[in-house]
This record gives sequence, C-alpha cells and structure tokens, in this order.
Amino acid sequence: MWRVRLKIHSSWLIALFSACFVGGVALALAVRVPWFVGIVACIGIAVSFIVRTVYMLPILIISSLSLGLGYGSTHHLGSREIYAGRIGEVIQLQGRIKEDPSKTSSGATSLQLENVRVNSKETPGFVYVSIRGSPEAKRGDIITVTGQAKPGFGNFPISISATKLDSVVRPIPGDVGRVVRDWFADKVRLLIDEPQASLGIGFLTGQKSALPEDLSEALKIAGLTHIVVASGYNLTILVRLARRLFLKVSKFLSAVSSGVMITIFMAITGLSPSMTRAGLVSGISLMAWYYGHRLHPFILLPFAAAVTIAINPSYAWGDLGWQLSFAAFAGVMVVGPLLQRYFFGTKEPGVLRQILGETIAAHLVTIPIIAISFGTISHVAIIANVLVVPLVPLAMLLTFICGIWSIAGLALASLIALPANWLLSYMVQVATFVSELDWAQSELTLSGWVWAGYVAALVGICFWMWRATKFDFSGVNPIL
Repeated sequence: MWRVRLKIHSSWLIALFSACFVGGVALALAVRVPWFVGIVACIGIAVSFIVRTVYMLPILIISSLSLGLGYGSTHHLGSREIYAGRIGEVIQLQGRIKEDPSKTSSGATSLQLENVRVNSKETPGFVYVSIRGSPEAKRGDIITVTGQAKPGFGNFPISISATKLDSVVRPIPGDVGRVVRDWFADKVRLLIDEPQASLGIGFLTGQKSALPEDLSEALKIAGLTHIVVASGYNLTILVRLARRLFLKVSKFLSAVSSGVMITIFMAITGLSPSMTRAGLVSGISLMAWYYGHRLHPFILLPFAAAVTIAINPSYAWGDLGWQLSFAAFAGVMVVGPLLQRYFFGTKEPGVLRQILGETIAAHLVTIPIIAISFGTISHVAIIANVLVVPLVPLAMLLTFICGIWSIAGLALASLIALPANWLLSYMVQVATFVSELDWAQSELTLSGWVWAGYVAALVGICFWMWRATKFDFSGVNPIL
C-alpha cells in the first residue's frame, strides 16, 4: 500500500504527460471531443503534478490523453472539415511555399503551402500542390494556383492538382535563410563540379531538392538520404564542432556559439518536421550540458515530440518526415547505446563502430515505417553508411572552404577545390555503385500485425539487453 504514495520525479511526469498528449492528438483522427474537454483535463494534470504520487498516475494519463484529444479535435475540425466540402471543385488557392519544391516520380513539381487562402478566404492547415513542369518558385515565395481539389493524405487535409500557375510573388527580403543558402551554393558551384557540388551543398544546408534525379534515387536506395536532408545528423556535426572549438576558451562561449549555429542552420534549412525536431533536441541537450544536467532519452524524446505536436498537430496524423525523424533518433539514442554496451562492454566505441552501431540501430527502428510507406527495404544501407558517413564532416569542411575561397576570389581556386571534388566524387560513386546492385533493395509487403509483432519483439530485446547490462541512459547526450 505504501508504494502508491511514493513520490515521482517531475521529469518522469513530464515524459508521461508528453507521451499521452501526443497519443491523444493522434487519436483525434478517429475520436472527436468538444474543445472544453481539454480545459477540464488541465485540472487533472495540474493536480497530478502537485501531488506527484503513484496513485495519481491514472488521472495524469487520462487527463493528458483528454487534453491531446481536445487539442487535436479543435485543430482537425478547423482544417479537414473546412476543406471537405470543396473536394472535386476547381478552386483558386494562394499560399506561401513552406519547404523547397521537389520533383515527383511523374516529373511534376510538388509544393507544400502554408498561410493558405482559398478563393480569397483564409483557411488553416497545410496544402499539397502538384504542378506540371518546373515553375520558377522557391521556398518563401507566395504563389497563386488554380486546380482541382482532391482528398488529402498524411498531414495534408487537401491536395491540389494545379492546371494553372497564376502568379509567383517573391517577398522582399522574404526567406533570408534561403537567399543566403542559394547565394553560397552558387559560389560553391564555381569551384566544384556537378553533381558533387549539389551533394556537398546538401551536406552543409540540407538542400536535397538541388540533387540530380538519378543521384537522389541512388541515395534513397543506398539508405543515404538522411545525410543530405535537413536532419539531426548534419546539425549535430556543426553543433559538436562549435562546442568543442570554443570550449577551451569558456563554457559560456561554447554554448552561445553552438546556439547560434543551431539558429543559423534552422534558418537556412527551413522548419521541416525533421529539422524542427533536430533543432529542439539539440537546443535542449545544449542547455542540459551547460547547466550540468543529464537528460534521459525517455524524457527527452516524448517531450520533444509533444512540443512539435503542440506547434503543429498535423504532424501526428501521418507526416512521414516527422515519424522517420523521431524513429531514427530513438534508434540512435536508445537502441544504439544498448547494442554497444551489450556486445562491447564499457569500452568506448571508435568512429567506425559508433557509426555502424547507430546505422544498424536507426535501420532496425525505421524499417517498419519505410516498408509500410514505400513497400521496399534497402539491403545495402549499412554498407553504404559505413563507407560514406565517416567522411561527411570532412566533406562539409571542404565544401565550406571552397565556398569561402570562391567568395573571397583568392588565387589557386582550382587547386583548393581538388580535395573536395575527389572526396565528393568518391561518395557519388559509392552511392551509385551500391544502388545498382541487383540485390540493393527488394519489395516487402507485410500486414500491420506482423510489423506490430516486430516492434514488440524489438522492444522486448532492448529491455532484455538493458536488464543484462544495467546501462545508464542518463549519460547519453546527442551533442557530446
């Protein structure tokens, strides 16, 4: 009986609240509740955090789920049901391009729009637009299109098959991060050949859309797409560099420089779901390191998920980028360290073993999402990552040097660009070679129950490894 009166640390209550809130928002697709349910639920949450005992956990779980349901229902009613009556109609739509345009398999250009106005009326949510050809539109531009409204998918309540691009307006100064990125990329291309230049720029800025279609497909098959999209890996490299570079001067300067790096990188890459997650996690981890605190992954993960869902509830309703980002991060933060400790003991891993372990861990966790979404699975991802990923920091440095050298207009530019060209050419060749192997990938179609069993088995194995090693997760920090 005395156990139900045990006090629980607030950080674990935050983790439980965050996980249940995210679950509640996700359930809002199937279960609708009035908005005031969320307000009533706040009372139960507040009492649970004040009392902080075991017997209050059911109240915290129910209240957090209810808050998520109320929040998600309000957002859902404000977006999907507004658009529902327009399906099949030809409408005129105006919006701001949220992320870099990308090409579909049919050759059309896909755009994600925010701040949407339909027939001159402001409407909530994001809209997916497909336009034939290659319109001169960039991230941050405001476009007006006319086309047929179709049912949405994922986190898009509606999609538009545009037959006409009415106008493209580029605000001044507009998306400053994108302008700086494109300006720097043009300077890099003066010294580095294509497609190596686009690959190097992808490392530095996460600009996947500039890659040639054949290279982009090769990276996808090889399981290397994560190194050229705005993700936690690229940001982690930059934050670690800034932190270690100034740490010998002062801890404060190290933290400030790392924070500035996070801000600049997010401004340049844009706030995609994966980048929002990466920036938030890096920022929280940086603060924890500066103040001498240790964050448990099982607290950091649900809290970061809850914050991103609070900012944009539609992420919980099928955003593939958001799902893959958190799944891969969970693999790196939880599964990877367990594998290292179970198979190699307390010995610190070297670079290759670290990358191999993280790659296998991320692959194991993301396999169900990738297989369900695309119906394929890569068999060469681990090999390709081991051959390429250790060299990414060097490739980023060489690409940056070429850009600065080009801007300064210094002599011997061709000589300076040689190492970058050689290294990036090697990476392109590795991705191309492994992607063209007959056994590089295969189709994999299994039922949801099979994947549920896979996830349950993976969780069970991780729990067993944790019991066997007694691994302390509180020492895991992505920026260290």
